[in-house]
Amino acid sequence: MRLMPALASALFLASFAAADAQQLRGTGDLGIVVERASGSVVIVDVSKRVAIGRVSGLGDLSHASAVFSPDQRYAYVFGRDGGLSQIDLLTGVLAKRVMQAGNSIGGAISDDGALVAVANYEPGGIRVFDTATLTQVADIPATGANGGTSKTVGLVDLPGRRFAYALYDAGEIWIADFSEVDFEGTVAPRITKLSGVGKLPYDANVTPDGRHYLAGLFGEDGVVHVDLWQEPLKAVRILDNYGRGEEKLPVYKMPHLEGWAAAGDVLLLPAVGRHELIAVDARSFKETGRIKTYGQPVFAVARPGGRHVWVNFAHPLNDTIDVVDVMTLAVVHRFKAGPAVLHLEFAPRGHEVWVSVRDADRVQVYDARTFARKAELEVKAPSGIFFAARATRIGQ
Repeated sequence: MRLMPALASALFLASFAAADAQQLRGTGDLGIVVERASGSVVIVDVSKRVAIGRVSGLGDLSHASAVFSPDQRYAYVFGRDGGLSQIDLLTGVLAKRVMQAGNSIGGAISDDGALVAVANYEPGGIRVFDTATLTQVADIPATGANGGTSKTVGLVDLPGRRFAYALYDAGEIWIADFSEVDFEGTVAPRITKLSGVGKLPYDANVTPDGRHYLAGLFGEDGVVHVDLWQEPLKAVRILDNYGRGEEKLPVYKMPHLEGWAAAGDVLLLPAVGRHELIAVDARSFKETGRIKTYGQPVFAVARPGGRHVWVNFAHPLNDTIDVVDVMTLAVVHRFKAGPAVLHLEFAPRGHEVWVSVRDADRVQVYDARTFARKAELEVKAPSGIFFAARATRIGQ
């Protein structure tokens, strides 16, 4: 006897649900934790606060970062050894991997999810790949106006299938526009080059609306600002000489502007070599205050909603976390999390924050309101923590 189409469909769906109910999982609730010493990442369930898998064979992950496909299924991991790895979060396997350079320092994924770009120290420049196949689409050497090659840093995605990045040695900022590039590579990307921006731009970020690109300067006190809505584009110096007249301190670890805090109308930027954050008005880009911190800030991460910013520090003061109130620009909570706190990542709605404590082989989960520890995961030498919800945000 033949079943009616509707009944057959219902029976199929029922059997499918019964067979796969235990395997179904939402990709938006997943993330990865980098195990920097073993070349692996741990896949985590964010809501359940548990590890659900491990992917190995990813090379040197000593400065690894990751971005995610728009459907939040795939993580693209950028290794320090130049490896670019595509990880399937649902199946827990290494789907694809290419060695694209000799030394790389992070990357970005285009707003449409079609392209993934990698910033390279060696040989310099950026290389861009088709996210589906990891086939190279473009190779853009970083040759500055002075004719020399340069390391590239501060690579972020911009609206309109564009990428922004800084040339560390050349003191330039470039914008690469791939909006008219097809996958045959028959149309070259358009490159806008801004030169003379300052000495040694070392890291950068873009505001959550995709409008403002800011790069910190390591060779001098100051920050470079590019308003990406302005035509023609130009680089403007802000926060000039923020340390003038004060004793310079040794820099134990470079702060990460890619982990800065954009909280409402305030930006909190780590000051290079100083025990403080600089508060900047997000409209005028003028300094509005300083926050004395426990040590030299590395990451300043805003809780979603923007009221608090959590800050970790460079060695030898890297066992402590400060929580800063954006309204008062004061540290409202300080605690010892453990030896070598390397990274912080908030749950998408901000109710929890995950903290990697490398030398304790632990990831700790804290209540973002009460600061109470809620959970702990055993992870080998954890560093970067990246949740798939980043796929929905510019510059992440």
